[in-house]
Amino acid sequence: MTRLAGAAFASIAVSAGLMAAVPAQAAAPAGTTVSAAAPVTTVAQALPAQIVSGKLQIDRRCMTGRALCANKTTRKITLLLNGKPLMTADARFGCTSTPTREGQFKVYFKSRYHVSSLYHSPMPYAMFFSGGQAVHYSSDFAARGYNGCSHGCVNVRSKTAIAYIYARVPIGTKVIVYRS
Repeated sequence: MTRLAGAAFASIAVSAGLMAAVPAQAAAPAGTTVSAAAPVTTVAQALPAQIVSGKLQIDRRCMTGRALCANKTTRKITLLLNGKPLMTADARFGCTSTPTREGQFKVYFKSRYHVSSLYHSPMPYAMFFSGGQAVHYSSDFAARGYNGCSHGCVNVRSKTAIAYIYARVPIGTKVIVYRS
């Protein structure tokens, strides 16, 4: 994750039915880096997620089309196609000081061998969905488990699972981050 290059209005916040332009730097957490042209779309979630019954506790927004759904409560990420789970993996989210944004987003950039320009840490299989926040493999998560957190990204513990997901998530795929 890297710091935004410009103060362009790159994000739209929707809250209580009102739309307001938010400067891109305000939308991304401190220390997040993306290009100034990177879209940052944040959708405020006023109501609790509508969950489909079942073990995975999938948000209803994930049930149509191709969706990458990250549940902060179950700490799982699931790739679905028309409501059918294709892959589920353990997920780790941001700390209290660097939270992973919740809402509906789209993958706007992918980088197979990405390295954070701010933290200088590898982010393999990175799929960026909101500012500098991305879904990616984390060797720290693989080694330490839930004894830690990310700087806002969605970390995946299994390299096999993230490689599978990365290969099947094109640019434009919806990403839903929610709590059940």
